[in-house]
Amino acid sequence: MAASNLMTEGLNLMLVGMGFVFVFLTLLVIITSLMSRVITGYEKNFGVLPEEGIPAPTAVISQAMSEHQHANDDKNLITVLSAAVHKFRSRHK
Repeated sequence: MAASNLMTEGLNLMLVGMGFVFVFLTLLVIITSLMSRVITGYEKNFGVLPEEGIPAPTAVISQAMSEHQHANDDKNLITVLSAAVHKFRSRHK
């Protein structure tokens, strides 16, 4: 086979492969978006999903934690960080 014939076949194969990937990813995005709209509409119509939305997990957790727990977490974090800095400095002297 001539080099030009191999290059032509290579380019054809590349274009077919890239076209297939493009079509597949486009269909994937369209189908996923459609599925999301259908499920969201289903949840809103049957009262599964509240109208104001679902609160973020961090908001729920932060409301549940008291100030005392925050203070303990801060003290524990400072202790751990201090120990890590001390160990790092002792190794690199």
